[in-house]
Amino acid sequence: YKDARAIEHIYPLIRTEKQVAKVFDDIEEEPGIILYTVVDQKLARSIDERCAAMGLPCVSVLEPVLAVFQSYLGTPAGRRVGAQHVLDAEYFRRIDALNFTMEHDDGQLPANMDDADVVLIGISRTSKTPTSIYLANRGIKTANIPIVLGVPLPESLVAAKTPLIVGLIATAERISHVRQNRILGNSAAFVPTDYVDRAAINEELAYARQLCTKHGWPMIDVSRRSIEETAAAIVALRGKNR
Repeated sequence: YKDARAIEHIYPLIRTEKQVAKVFDDIEEEPGIILYTVVDQKLARSIDERCAAMGLPCVSVLEPVLAVFQSYLGTPAGRRVGAQHVLDAEYFRRIDALNFTMEHDDGQLPANMDDADVVLIGISRTSKTPTSIYLANRGIKTANIPIVLGVPLPESLVAAKTPLIVGLIATAERISHVRQNRILGNSAAFVPTDYVDRAAINEELAYARQLCTKHGWPMIDVSRRSIEETAAAIVALRGKNR
């Protein structure tokens, strides 16, 4: 509405009649259209009644959405206030997984690999960290360890029995491109040497494949995969290995 200027008044976390009454004290000072997302039906009726008494238009923004879901699912909405923020066991499981993953990023704390659900290995720039964090958000404790040409992996990883160990690989072209972009963000003093050289990257990839083949660890090519797609493939592998 190009000829109208909207002035917004936002009142979050309104959950009691007393809070509603205070909001309407303010609305009486500056009346206007009321949009609300209150799921408690008693409070919603109170808002509707107050608006009707004041002659103000009001809209329950959530009601059409809830009606569609109710029709499709064949069951009424629970209408539990704050349900999306419940601190239940699942929530704490995800937080625990995130803490574990951050503590075990990029080869940190390699001694307790058996505490992980998943360990991702791969050469630099194969999306190990973002994939680890995505999995942790799903409650999966994920460590990641870089593969460096000629450097043996930690013995604790080789001996680990509990986690699913997955190698992440990509084409040399893809890795070279990502590394070049990384260099652009570094200081001028940064010397890339073989970091972006495709022949050198191919050697790194060959070494990574050799390690995975030797230990029987599955590999996922992330060249054309999003983080979500890589994570879904890892979750599928977990299901097969259980």
